[in-house]
Amino acid sequence: MAPFDPAESMADVGEFAVIDALVRGRRQPPSVALGPGDDAAVVATADGRTVVSTDMLVEDRHFRLDWSTPHDVGRKAIAQNAADVEAMGAAAVAFVVAFGAPADTPASAALRLSDGMWEEAAAMGAGIAGGDLVSAPQWVISVTVLGDLGGRAPVRRDGARPGDIVAVAGELGRSAAGFALWDRGIETFDELRHRHLVPVPPYGQGRVAADSGATSMTDVSDGLLADLGHIADASGCRIDLGRAALAADRAAVADAAAAAGVDPWECVLIGGEDHALVATFAGPPPAGWRVIGRVAGGPAQVLVDGDVWSGKRGWQSF
Repeated sequence: MAPFDPAESMADVGEFAVIDALVRGRRQPPSVALGPGDDAAVVATADGRTVVSTDMLVEDRHFRLDWSTPHDVGRKAIAQNAADVEAMGAAAVAFVVAFGAPADTPASAALRLSDGMWEEAAAMGAGIAGGDLVSAPQWVISVTVLGDLGGRAPVRRDGARPGDIVAVAGELGRSAAGFALWDRGIETFDELRHRHLVPVPPYGQGRVAADSGATSMTDVSDGLLADLGHIADASGCRIDLGRAALAADRAAVADAAAAAGVDPWECVLIGGEDHALVATFAGPPPAGWRVIGRVAGGPAQVLVDGDVWSGKRGWQSF
Protein backbone atom coordinates (compact mmCIF):
# COMPACT_ATOMS: atom_id res chain seq x y z
CA MET A 1 0.00 0.00 0.00
CA ALA A 2 1.34 3.44 -0.96
CA PRO A 3 2.07 5.70 2.04
CA PHE A 4 0.14 8.62 0.51
CA ASP A 5 -3.26 9.06 -1.06
CA PRO A 6 -2.74 10.38 -4.64
CA ALA A 7 -4.76 13.47 -3.73
CA GLU A 8 -2.55 14.38 -0.75
CA SER A 9 -0.13 17.23 -1.40
CA MET A 10 3.13 17.77 0.44
CA ALA A 11 1.43 20.61 2.30
CA ASP A 12 -1.36 18.25 3.37
CA VAL A 13 1.08 15.64 4.65
CA GLY A 14 3.68 17.98 6.14
CA GLU A 15 7.44 18.23 5.73
CA PHE A 16 8.52 15.70 8.34
CA ALA A 17 5.94 13.08 7.38
CA VAL A 18 7.12 13.33 3.77
CA ILE A 19 10.77 13.04 4.83
CA ASP A 20 9.95 10.05 7.02
CA ALA A 21 8.30 8.29 4.08
CA LEU A 22 11.21 9.10 1.77
CA VAL A 23 13.80 7.48 4.06
CA ARG A 24 11.78 4.67 5.65
CA GLY A 25 13.06 1.20 4.83
CA ARG A 26 16.05 2.35 2.78
CA ARG A 27 19.24 0.31 3.12
CA GLN A 28 22.46 2.28 3.28
CA PRO A 29 25.79 0.94 2.02
CA PRO A 30 28.64 0.47 4.55
CA SER A 31 30.11 3.84 3.50
CA VAL A 32 27.18 5.65 5.13
CA ALA A 33 27.84 5.29 8.85
CA LEU A 34 24.93 7.57 9.80
CA GLY A 35 22.16 8.43 7.37
CA PRO A 36 19.07 10.66 7.52
CA GLY A 37 17.52 11.41 10.88
CA ASP A 38 20.09 13.54 12.69
CA ASP A 39 21.51 17.04 12.16
CA ALA A 40 24.09 15.73 9.70
CA ALA A 41 25.18 12.47 8.11
CA VAL A 42 28.44 10.60 8.61
CA VAL A 43 30.09 9.13 5.51
CA ALA A 44 33.29 7.09 5.40
CA THR A 45 35.75 7.29 2.53
CA ALA A 46 38.55 4.82 3.13
CA ASP A 47 41.03 6.82 1.04
CA GLY A 48 41.00 9.72 3.51
CA ARG A 49 40.28 12.15 0.69
CA THR A 50 36.76 12.93 -0.51
CA VAL A 51 35.83 13.94 -4.04
CA VAL A 52 32.86 16.36 -3.94
CA SER A 53 30.67 17.70 -6.75
CA THR A 54 27.28 19.43 -6.88
CA ASP A 55 24.70 19.67 -9.65
CA MET A 56 21.35 21.45 -9.75
CA LEU A 57 18.34 20.58 -11.91
CA VAL A 58 15.58 23.14 -12.45
CA GLU A 59 12.17 22.25 -13.84
CA ASP A 60 11.64 23.38 -17.46
CA ARG A 61 15.35 24.10 -17.80
CA HIS A 62 16.88 20.67 -17.19
CA PHE A 63 13.78 18.47 -17.26
CA ARG A 64 10.07 18.67 -18.05
CA LEU A 65 7.44 16.90 -16.01
CA ASP A 66 5.24 16.47 -19.09
CA TRP A 67 8.06 14.37 -20.58
CA SER A 68 9.67 12.77 -17.53
CA THR A 69 8.15 10.83 -14.67
CA PRO A 70 9.38 11.81 -11.18
CA HIS A 71 11.22 8.47 -11.14
CA ASP A 72 13.07 9.45 -14.36
CA VAL A 73 14.03 12.81 -12.87
CA GLY A 74 15.39 11.13 -9.76
CA ARG A 75 17.55 8.74 -11.76
CA LYS A 76 18.86 11.56 -13.97
CA ALA A 77 19.74 13.75 -10.98
CA ILE A 78 21.88 11.01 -9.46
CA ALA A 79 23.41 9.78 -12.72
CA GLN A 80 24.68 13.13 -13.93
CA ASN A 81 26.19 13.86 -10.52
CA ALA A 82 27.88 10.46 -10.26
CA ALA A 83 29.49 10.99 -13.67
CA ASP A 84 31.46 13.93 -12.28
CA VAL A 85 33.25 11.84 -9.65
CA GLU A 86 33.71 9.01 -12.16
CA ALA A 87 35.55 11.56 -14.31
CA MET A 88 38.02 12.09 -11.46
CA GLY A 89 38.71 8.36 -11.19
CA ALA A 90 36.64 8.00 -8.02
CA ALA A 91 33.65 5.91 -6.94
CA ALA A 92 30.48 7.58 -5.69
CA VAL A 93 29.75 6.46 -2.12
CA ALA A 94 26.94 8.79 -0.99
CA PHE A 95 24.67 11.59 -2.15
CA VAL A 96 23.04 14.49 -0.32
CA VAL A 97 19.86 15.80 -1.95
CA ALA A 98 17.88 19.03 -1.53
CA PHE A 99 14.42 19.16 -3.13
CA GLY A 100 12.27 22.25 -3.59
CA ALA A 101 8.72 22.04 -4.95
CA PRO A 102 5.37 23.85 -4.80
CA ALA A 103 3.33 23.06 -1.70
CA ASP A 104 0.58 21.47 -3.83
CA THR A 105 2.98 18.88 -5.31
CA PRO A 106 1.53 15.41 -4.66
CA ALA A 107 3.44 13.75 -1.84
CA SER A 108 3.40 10.56 -3.94
CA ALA A 109 5.42 12.38 -6.63
CA ALA A 110 8.15 13.17 -4.10
CA LEU A 111 8.24 9.50 -3.15
CA ARG A 112 8.57 8.41 -6.81
CA LEU A 113 11.39 10.95 -7.24
CA SER A 114 13.15 9.45 -4.21
CA ASP A 115 12.62 5.92 -5.52
CA GLY A 116 14.38 6.88 -8.77
CA MET A 117 17.29 8.38 -6.86
CA TRP A 118 17.70 5.32 -4.67
CA GLU A 119 17.52 2.99 -7.67
CA GLU A 120 20.29 4.84 -9.50
CA ALA A 121 22.45 5.20 -6.39
CA ALA A 122 22.10 1.49 -5.60
CA ALA A 123 23.26 0.62 -9.11
CA MET A 124 26.71 1.95 -8.18
CA GLY A 125 26.72 0.74 -4.58
CA ALA A 126 26.07 4.19 -3.10
CA GLY A 127 23.41 5.58 -0.78
CA ILE A 128 21.56 8.81 -0.09
CA ALA A 129 22.88 10.07 3.22
CA GLY A 130 20.63 13.07 3.80
CA GLY A 131 19.23 16.29 2.41
CA ASP A 132 16.56 18.94 2.73
CA LEU A 133 12.99 19.62 1.65
CA VAL A 134 11.60 23.11 1.02
CA SER A 135 8.72 24.91 -0.68
CA ALA A 136 9.65 26.48 -4.02
CA PRO A 137 7.83 27.96 -7.06
CA GLN A 138 8.89 24.98 -9.21
CA TRP A 139 10.81 21.77 -8.85
CA VAL A 140 14.48 22.35 -8.03
CA ILE A 141 16.77 19.44 -7.19
CA SER A 142 20.27 19.99 -5.88
CA VAL A 143 22.49 16.92 -5.51
CA THR A 144 25.92 16.71 -3.90
CA VAL A 145 27.95 13.54 -4.42
CA LEU A 146 30.79 12.28 -2.23
CA GLY A 147 33.35 10.05 -3.90
CA ASP A 148 36.23 7.83 -2.79
CA LEU A 149 39.47 7.75 -4.80
CA GLY A 150 40.47 4.37 -3.40
CA GLY A 151 44.14 5.35 -3.19
CA ARG A 152 44.29 6.72 -6.74
CA ALA A 153 45.51 10.15 -7.71
CA PRO A 154 42.61 12.24 -9.06
CA VAL A 155 42.55 12.40 -12.85
CA ARG A 156 42.41 16.09 -13.73
CA ARG A 157 41.76 17.97 -16.95
CA ASP A 158 45.25 19.45 -17.22
CA GLY A 159 47.35 16.34 -17.84
CA ALA A 160 46.93 15.73 -21.58
CA ARG A 161 50.19 15.82 -23.51
CA PRO A 162 51.11 15.75 -27.22
CA GLY A 163 51.24 12.17 -28.40
CA ASP A 164 48.40 10.97 -26.13
CA ILE A 165 45.41 9.26 -27.65
CA VAL A 166 41.84 10.40 -26.94
CA ALA A 167 39.31 7.69 -26.04
CA VAL A 168 35.70 7.50 -24.93
CA ALA A 169 33.74 5.09 -22.74
CA GLY A 170 29.99 5.14 -23.24
CA GLU A 171 27.80 6.40 -26.05
CA LEU A 172 27.45 9.82 -27.67
CA GLY A 173 24.60 11.70 -29.30
CA ARG A 174 21.76 9.66 -27.83
CA SER A 175 20.43 12.30 -25.43
CA ALA A 176 20.54 15.05 -28.06
CA ALA A 177 18.68 12.88 -30.56
CA GLY A 178 16.14 12.00 -27.89
CA PHE A 179 15.64 15.66 -27.05
CA ALA A 180 14.99 16.49 -30.71
CA LEU A 181 12.34 13.76 -30.86
CA TRP A 182 10.59 15.01 -27.72
CA ASP A 183 10.85 18.63 -28.85
CA ARG A 184 9.19 17.85 -32.19
CA GLY A 185 6.53 15.58 -30.75
CA ILE A 186 7.81 12.44 -32.52
CA GLU A 187 6.59 9.41 -30.59
CA THR A 188 8.85 6.76 -32.09
CA PHE A 189 12.48 5.76 -31.34
CA ASP A 190 11.52 4.99 -27.74
CA GLU A 191 15.02 3.99 -26.66
CA LEU A 192 16.51 7.32 -27.72
CA ARG A 193 13.62 9.25 -26.19
CA HIS A 194 14.26 7.47 -22.90
CA ARG A 195 18.01 8.11 -23.12
CA HIS A 196 17.29 11.83 -23.03
CA LEU A 197 15.29 11.39 -19.84
CA VAL A 198 17.71 9.01 -18.10
CA PRO A 199 21.41 9.02 -19.07
CA VAL A 200 23.55 5.87 -18.85
CA PRO A 201 27.04 6.78 -17.57
CA PRO A 202 29.62 3.99 -17.86
CA TYR A 203 29.88 3.39 -14.11
CA GLY A 204 33.23 2.02 -13.02
CA GLN A 205 35.08 3.07 -16.17
CA GLY A 206 36.48 6.18 -14.49
CA ARG A 207 38.40 3.97 -12.09
CA VAL A 208 39.43 1.66 -14.93
CA ALA A 209 40.83 4.67 -16.78
CA ALA A 210 42.67 5.95 -13.71
CA ASP A 211 44.20 2.53 -13.06
CA SER A 212 45.29 2.44 -16.72
CA GLY A 213 47.15 5.74 -16.44
CA ALA A 214 44.67 8.23 -17.90
CA THR A 215 46.44 11.57 -18.18
CA SER A 216 43.22 13.64 -18.24
CA MET A 217 39.51 12.92 -18.12
CA THR A 218 36.06 14.53 -18.06
CA ASP A 219 32.46 13.49 -18.59
CA VAL A 220 30.45 14.56 -21.62
CA SER A 221 27.79 16.74 -20.04
CA ASP A 222 27.86 19.87 -22.21
CA GLY A 223 28.88 18.22 -25.49
CA LEU A 224 31.96 16.37 -26.74
CA LEU A 225 33.58 19.42 -28.33
CA ALA A 226 32.83 21.67 -25.36
CA ASP A 227 34.08 19.20 -22.77
CA LEU A 228 37.21 18.27 -24.72
CA GLY A 229 37.73 22.02 -25.09
CA HIS A 230 38.09 22.20 -21.30
CA ILE A 231 40.83 19.56 -21.44
CA ALA A 232 42.56 21.34 -24.34
CA ASP A 233 42.46 24.68 -22.50
CA ALA A 234 43.64 23.24 -19.17
CA SER A 235 46.41 21.19 -20.80
CA GLY A 236 47.49 23.80 -23.35
CA CYS A 237 47.26 21.40 -26.27
CA ARG A 238 45.38 20.66 -29.47
CA ILE A 239 42.96 17.76 -29.75
CA ASP A 240 42.24 16.25 -33.16
CA LEU A 241 39.08 14.15 -33.52
CA GLY A 242 38.21 11.92 -36.48
CA ARG A 243 34.66 11.45 -37.72
CA ALA A 244 35.48 7.91 -38.84
CA ALA A 245 36.06 6.89 -35.23
CA LEU A 246 32.65 8.32 -34.28
CA ALA A 247 30.75 6.77 -37.19
CA ALA A 248 28.99 4.20 -34.97
CA ASP A 249 27.55 6.96 -32.80
CA ARG A 250 26.33 8.83 -35.86
CA ALA A 251 24.76 5.69 -37.28
CA ALA A 252 22.94 5.01 -34.00
CA VAL A 253 21.12 8.37 -34.16
CA ALA A 254 20.92 8.95 -37.92
CA ASP A 255 17.35 7.75 -38.50
CA ALA A 256 16.00 9.61 -35.48
CA ALA A 257 17.90 12.76 -36.46
CA ALA A 258 16.45 12.57 -39.98
CA ALA A 259 12.94 12.18 -38.57
CA ALA A 260 13.47 15.19 -36.32
CA GLY A 261 15.20 17.29 -38.98
CA VAL A 262 18.50 17.69 -37.15
CA ASP A 263 22.11 16.99 -38.12
CA PRO A 264 23.27 13.65 -36.64
CA TRP A 265 26.84 14.96 -36.41
CA GLU A 266 25.60 17.81 -34.22
CA CYS A 267 23.97 15.24 -31.93
CA VAL A 268 27.30 13.41 -31.59
CA LEU A 269 29.70 16.36 -31.42
CA ILE A 270 27.80 19.02 -29.51
CA GLY A 271 24.90 17.18 -27.90
CA GLY A 272 25.33 16.90 -24.13
CA GLU A 273 23.84 14.90 -21.28
CA ASP A 274 25.03 11.49 -22.39
CA HIS A 275 27.57 11.54 -19.53
CA ALA A 276 29.98 9.30 -21.37
CA LEU A 277 33.58 9.61 -20.18
CA VAL A 278 36.33 10.96 -22.43
CA ALA A 279 39.99 10.69 -21.46
CA THR A 280 43.53 10.86 -22.78
CA PHE A 281 46.10 8.08 -22.44
CA ALA A 282 49.82 7.92 -23.14
CA GLY A 283 49.35 4.35 -24.44
CA PRO A 284 46.49 2.14 -25.62
CA PRO A 285 43.23 2.62 -23.72
CA PRO A 286 41.82 -0.14 -21.50
CA ALA A 287 38.97 -2.48 -22.41
CA GLY A 288 35.68 -0.62 -22.65
CA TRP A 289 37.28 2.44 -24.25
CA ARG A 290 37.56 3.30 -27.96
CA VAL A 291 40.01 5.68 -29.62
CA ILE A 292 38.42 8.77 -31.22
CA GLY A 293 41.37 11.14 -31.65
CA ARG A 294 44.83 12.29 -30.67
CA VAL A 295 46.51 15.06 -28.71
CA ALA A 296 49.01 17.32 -30.49
CA GLY A 297 51.03 20.42 -29.74
CA GLY A 298 49.93 23.86 -30.75
CA PRO A 299 47.24 26.28 -29.66
CA ALA A 300 44.56 24.95 -27.32
CA GLN A 301 41.67 23.93 -29.56
CA VAL A 302 39.61 20.96 -30.69
CA LEU A 303 39.60 20.09 -34.39
CA VAL A 304 37.35 17.71 -36.30
CA ASP A 305 39.10 15.99 -39.21
CA GLY A 306 41.72 18.73 -39.05
CA ASP A 307 39.27 21.64 -39.24
CA VAL A 308 37.79 24.03 -36.70
CA TRP A 309 34.13 23.22 -36.03
CA SER A 310 32.13 26.19 -37.29
CA GLY A 311 28.83 25.57 -35.49
CA LYS A 312 27.75 25.62 -31.89
CA ARG A 313 30.08 23.88 -29.47
CA GLY A 314 27.66 22.66 -26.80
CA TRP A 315 25.38 23.53 -23.89
CA GLN A 316 25.55 26.93 -22.19
CA SER A 317 23.90 27.42 -18.79
CA PHE A 318 23.26 31.11 -19.46
